[in-house]
Amino acid sequence: MALDTAAAAERLLRFLSVNAITGHEGPIGKELAAALQEVGVPAKAIAFDDAHTRIPEPTPIGNLIVKLPGTGKKGAKPVLFMTHMDTVPLCAGAKPKIAGKRIVNELEGTTALGGDNRTGCAVLVTLAAELIKQKLPHPPITMLFTVREESGLFGAKHLNPADLGGPAVGFNFDGRNAADVIVGAIGADRWFVDIRGKAAHAGVAPEKGISATMVLALAMAEVYEGGWFGKVTKDGREGTSNVGLVGTADGKSAGDATNVVTDFVHVKGESRSHDAKFVREITAAFKVAFSNAAAKVKDHEGRAAKVKFTSRLDYVPFRLKSDAPVVKLAEVAIQKIGRTPNLRTTNGGLDANWMVKHGIPTVTFGAGQNEIHTVKEFVDLREFESACQLALALATAE
Repeated sequence: MALDTAAAAERLLRFLSVNAITGHEGPIGKELAAALQEVGVPAKAIAFDDAHTRIPEPTPIGNLIVKLPGTGKKGAKPVLFMTHMDTVPLCAGAKPKIAGKRIVNELEGTTALGGDNRTGCAVLVTLAAELIKQKLPHPPITMLFTVREESGLFGAKHLNPADLGGPAVGFNFDGRNAADVIVGAIGADRWFVDIRGKAAHAGVAPEKGISATMVLALAMAEVYEGGWFGKVTKDGREGTSNVGLVGTADGKSAGDATNVVTDFVHVKGESRSHDAKFVREITAAFKVAFSNAAAKVKDHEGRAAKVKFTSRLDYVPFRLKSDAPVVKLAEVAIQKIGRTPNLRTTNGGLDANWMVKHGIPTVTFGAGQNEIHTVKEFVDLREFESACQLALALATAE
């Protein structure tokens, strides 16, 4: 299909240049709204929702929602095209430039680039530009640019599905290969532990203290020995777990003196699986381990440590059937642009997890992202162009 690839690449460069990491999406939201108006989308069709008022982390703006009225068959159901506008913190200050058929970072080795997911942003704006410029017939289209995907899929989780206008299917752009059709993704819990011990002089009277650090060590030893840490396989079911932050609640070091028994440790971790029940079992194993460990660590008077274990559902797993209408539409469109569709699942969370939960069957495609979340990140412009062509094919399908 006809596509102004030069304009699409320049658009991508423009968005990659905007410094707006997760939780600080204001600048990229403003840039996207401006770019959409520049290609002919009326200002009245562009709005930010109020999802940020429900997100538990500070977020300056809501999700950006754009509605293009249908120009094709009357009565056609709306179609959702979506992506996320935020990047990981490592992308702050990136300097993109075109190098052959790649976009790379002038600061390679210092910051990530932000192709995850400014590629998706450029795909959607390019879709709007081409539909308007070429006057291509299409059904009603809703475009969704979510916030805080990188810090917990919060924008997709907290949106009001009614704001989307009732789309029957969804197409999410977030990944590497445009011919990949992600039909399923993992689910995850995020959990937190506050371990409270008792301080004492570690040299003079260590027996009077209750070491929060030792509680952590014993708990981790139990989950490790029980096979609940890292890759977890139990009775044919698989999942993963990990411990991230170990320190204070504000991210500082737990215990900053070697001569004081550490009285408090805050721990953050996660559990993942394609099996929703198994996610909860993994989380439960950590909860039991921390409780057992706390009961073992006591002071000279027999008083034990205390733990507070809390968890929250980050996102639910999903798996669409290979004959689902949205999957079939994806396969036909990929073939239409001369590619071979590849149905697969992923062990990472996607905004599509929540869209499926909201009742909108959604598949995810790549758009040229490579080496994401690393200082070696680059964008493959060939795959990005394929993603733009794919979006056009999907939007103009009969």
